[in-house]
Amino acid sequence: MTTQGTNGHENNSQERIGVYVCHCGSNIAGVVDVEEVTRWAGEALKDRGVVVSRDYKFMCSSLGQELIEQDIKEKNLTRVVVAACSPHLHESTFRTATERGGLNPYLSELVSIREQVSWVHTDKQAATEKAKAVISGGVERVIHNEPLEPLHVPINEASLVVGGGIAGIQAALELADAGHPVYLVEREPSIGGHMAQFDKTFPTLDCAACILTPRMVSVGNHPNINMLTWSEVTKVEGYVGNFDVTIRKKARYIDEEVCTGCGICQEKCPKKVIDEVYEAGLGYRKAVYTPFPQAVPKYPVIDEENCIYFQRGTCKACEKFCPTEAIDFEQEDKYLNVKVGNIVLATGYDLFDPRRITQYGYGRLANVFTSLEFERLTNAAGPTNGKVVLRDGVSEPKAVGIIHCVGSRDRNYNNYCSVICCMQGLKFAHLVKERTDATVYNFYIDMRTAAKAYDEFYQRVLEEGTLFVRGKVAEVTDAARLPGEEGKLIIQVEDTLAGKQRRIPVDMVVLSAALEPRHDANEVAKLFGISCSSDGWAIEKHPKLDPVATMTEGVFIAGCVSGPKDIPATVSQGAAASARVLGRIEQGEIALEPVRASVIEERCSGCRICNDLCPFNAILFHEDKMVTEINPALCQGCGTCVAACPAGAITGTGFSNEQVLAQIEGLLLQNLSRKPEAVPA
Repeated sequence: MTTQGTNGHENNSQERIGVYVCHCGSNIAGVVDVEEVTRWAGEALKDRGVVVSRDYKFMCSSLGQELIEQDIKEKNLTRVVVAACSPHLHESTFRTATERGGLNPYLSELVSIREQVSWVHTDKQAATEKAKAVISGGVERVIHNEPLEPLHVPINEASLVVGGGIAGIQAALELADAGHPVYLVEREPSIGGHMAQFDKTFPTLDCAACILTPRMVSVGNHPNINMLTWSEVTKVEGYVGNFDVTIRKKARYIDEEVCTGCGICQEKCPKKVIDEVYEAGLGYRKAVYTPFPQAVPKYPVIDEENCIYFQRGTCKACEKFCPTEAIDFEQEDKYLNVKVGNIVLATGYDLFDPRRITQYGYGRLANVFTSLEFERLTNAAGPTNGKVVLRDGVSEPKAVGIIHCVGSRDRNYNNYCSVICCMQGLKFAHLVKERTDATVYNFYIDMRTAAKAYDEFYQRVLEEGTLFVRGKVAEVTDAARLPGEEGKLIIQVEDTLAGKQRRIPVDMVVLSAALEPRHDANEVAKLFGISCSSDGWAIEKHPKLDPVATMTEGVFIAGCVSGPKDIPATVSQGAAASARVLGRIEQGEIALEPVRASVIEERCSGCRICNDLCPFNAILFHEDKMVTEINPALCQGCGTCVAACPAGAITGTGFSNEQVLAQIEGLLLQNLSRKPEAVPA
């Protein structure tokens, strides 16, 4: 560690600034000459108020932070500049160290010489000079920093969980078991999500219903959970600790107060329709239905689009036979307003539509199935009672081909890996072997089985005799060209291990389809004030250090809303999100970052240009005064409104014109010839 001190400057009329340069192991020091930068800062910037300049291997370590604390106390520092990694990563760390030393935490400045210097340059001399300029800018900026105090907001103990799949169920139960009220909103008639459609779960082959339905029942019976199925969130206002949420509870046309769930209405209903949701198009349901026998709640819903009464004005068979007179054709949608302190989004995923890959023949060739269709085939409660049969419902396949990565790892559709496809394909292979005498082929690009007991399951499936072909399938066709191909589906594939093209005849093809963001992901993100990636997945506050939080305070994410996950990871995120919420509730209030925008009313012209630009809905307009106001609890300090205001009537705390211009001047090293400003008395 090197230290540059300028103890001759004892003038109390100027700021006393400490500069601390981090090696970050070799992340910074491998490209930037840290010792030279430290020496330069201590000498060249002494006239700008720098009284001490130090470097250390890891400034974020406890010893590195203690250096800052000691210097604040012993050298009477009034400002601190740390040159290290991104403020997004460690700004709070160094603010806390500054506060422990006795300074207001907002009188410190973290400048990035890792992401913005060492990681983007290979020329060591140029990187070193750039690091000096970045530190110079930080020194100029920190002179104009002002002491700030965080905003304290009380937290409503009630929480909203959106989505009734396994992630939402886990989050709701964790919160409710801790004694706090929860509103669980699910758009389908029953909670359970995709997991309720599965037969077995990998790698342990547990019955999905056996491990899911007890949790569903717990949710339905929990005194602290208000379960709102067949419902949607339509409006979200307010801010962390005090969200005002409007929920549309769609008409079931069933009086839940008197319905016993006996099922007579479903029995007597004369209208059958294809069940495109729960049975994935393979089975039928009535116009009045519960999605599946273990549904929670047990109350059915009348499908208005297919009900004979709603279409023709006649029938009412369900009403005539209902023993408790629970049918109510006059029922209307209700709108509920609830106040909650935190929100957990667990809205899940959609399955990729394989029709988009026309060469695989789904929708054209009868015996090409999606992964969800195959899940229903193998489910004991499914349309075939668990029998693996072809579309005719009778014939058992003699050979089955399972194609991985359909719509995943493909630049034409989704460039990402869908995480579950490999293990899902292995599970399907096992189930086919277990229930038929068929030969099973798995067509894969790479086999990814990286989790507890996953590779052991892979070895088990290998030992069972499943045949693996490494290569991307080019086409599935029924056009026979060789003997033995008549009446078969032919999988054309390049076997990259054998180094040749192969045509493999099978009776059934299963497409392991990609997981995609929900079709309305962008609308949901806008509703809750969060952001989506270019793929459509919800963006985390930090992918490693804060994977269940979002940039909007009080809105958390869990499960596949942020990207493909298997069931264990989804459950873990549901629990993690609820733990974050519980921490807020237990504190009773939250301290919000005071970096916020504010309006100078005298300058505001009432043009409203800023009103529709705020991504966090923090701006409101007073018609009586014709001025804009910014809600500091909602504002995230992004600066969009500051940049947009033509009158310069909006200022950003922590990002004033003086601070930004001073930093630019420092970056250009124009500050080296100037004397330090006097601190206002």
